[in-house]
Amino acid sequence: MSPKHLPRNHPTGGSAVGFALLPEELPLSVREAAVYLGVSIQTVYLWVERKQIPHLRVMGRNIRFLKSDLQPFRATFKQEVGIGKTE
Repeated sequence: MSPKHLPRNHPTGGSAVGFALLPEELPLSVREAAVYLGVSIQTVYLWVERKQIPHLRVMGRNIRFLKSDLQPFRATFKQEVGIGKTE
């Protein structure tokens, strides 16, 4: 949940002032997302271009990912890859 969407009864009063994100809540870079997903950086950029992966645009060009958004995507991705496996 982003700070601007916090309820008024939240300790920060719904304000981003004084709001500290835990390390697991910090947005991931393209490189970090690629490592987390187990794919190349180029694949992540391709998915972003095709709007196949949830992402954020920061300051226009910088791309970031929330781990909480990537977890369901990663689970779906792994299932699709697992279907084609041979033994």
